[in-house]
Amino acid sequence: MSLLVVGLSHRSAPVSVLERASLSADTQGKLLQDALAAEPAAEAAVLATCNRIELYADVDKFHAGVAELSTLLSQHSGVGLEELTPYLYVHYEDRAVHHLFSVACGLDSMVVGEGQILGQIKDSLALGQELHSAGRLLNDLFQQSLRVGKRAHSETGIDRAGQSLVTFGLEQLADGTPTEEWAAGRTALVIGAGSMSSLAAATLARAGVAEIVVANRTRERAERLVQILTEPGGTGVRARAADMVSVGDELARADVVVSCTGATGLVLRTEDVEAALEGRKGRLALLDLAMPRDIDAAVHRLDGVRLVDIESLAEASADAPMAADVDRVRTIVAAEVAAFGAAQRAAHITPTVVALRAMAADVVASEIARLEGRLPDLDERQRAEVSQTVRRVVDKLLHAPTVRIKQLAAEPGGAGYADALRTLFDLDPETVASVSRADVTDADIKNRGRV
Repeated sequence: MSLLVVGLSHRSAPVSVLERASLSADTQGKLLQDALAAEPAAEAAVLATCNRIELYADVDKFHAGVAELSTLLSQHSGVGLEELTPYLYVHYEDRAVHHLFSVACGLDSMVVGEGQILGQIKDSLALGQELHSAGRLLNDLFQQSLRVGKRAHSETGIDRAGQSLVTFGLEQLADGTPTEEWAAGRTALVIGAGSMSSLAAATLARAGVAEIVVANRTRERAERLVQILTEPGGTGVRARAADMVSVGDELARADVVVSCTGATGLVLRTEDVEAALEGRKGRLALLDLAMPRDIDAAVHRLDGVRLVDIESLAEASADAPMAADVDRVRTIVAAEVAAFGAAQRAAHITPTVVALRAMAADVVASEIARLEGRLPDLDERQRAEVSQTVRRVVDKLLHAPTVRIKQLAAEPGGAGYADALRTLFDLDPETVASVSRADVTDADIKNRGRV
């Protein structure tokens, strides 16, 4: 395993850099294709969220891999390499596994313990499978990270260590007032209809707002979200869809606005908010969860406006208390990293063991054929008995060494056992490679659609 991750996040880079480095869905696909075309990378996956951009790859050369992945991130993000490099972090092999498992558990999130990252990892895996950029290693890694994240949430109280970004943002807007009390009877405008906006709308509905207006560039998606919010047995909130051209009018009627779109420019400018404030009573609460930002940061200077964005959330969450359950999650992560490494090392030697057994089978078949030529008078029962006896002897001779070598290979530093086995038995490298290729094909078939 030569797993490498190069990335930047809210922990390593200022929001201004993260905004400029954000990747659209199309750009992520192109990044993966270029990563595969690069010489050091055999597999690639990209994890891009509102506060992190990470490129994972299976590489054969560490330094060349770091240089290539860093260059690709720079090219596709549009941020110059010299400017980007100081904010990049690099993790390799077990440290890279540890990092992704920590991310999946919410330990590396802006709000510790938030669960939305699992959906984003799931999306990253789906994209890698769709573009065939994720092979056996990254399929195994991302599938396992999802299981580790779910285990952390089910076996510990990590959820109590922090809330989702939406919930935390609304708490910041409420400024000390219980969210349900602050939200009761208000009118909310949700701009965007993606996963984050949908989560925001559902959270607002549960908090007790009186009405939710959903505005989106594609009206059908806004109407679909409205249907979900108002379906029988739901929250009972009033909801309706609106076109983006009417956002100014809706802004004037709203008490709270949550915006999270994929727009590359500002959705709400200072003059838009200023116009909405004319003649209205009460404060306007704005929550910007987009990266890059949807709402002009300058609106916080306007009287009657409270703005919470990704940058202010990062500052607020830095002082948030961490629950004792975080230590339990770290223990889970450490154990899962060790188990993943052992499984990968054991899998690395499997093709060699299979090739050894195939060679032994060929030797048995050749010797049985030679024996039949020298003893043509043997009847079918005798031939079968001789053949079974020879195969049984070979199986018994190979059983203990192959079982033991799998155990040894699973231990740290056990990667060299495969090379030793190939040398001792003079195994054909192409035979071993063909078994490995077959394993990759089987893994692709097995994992396709399992997200």
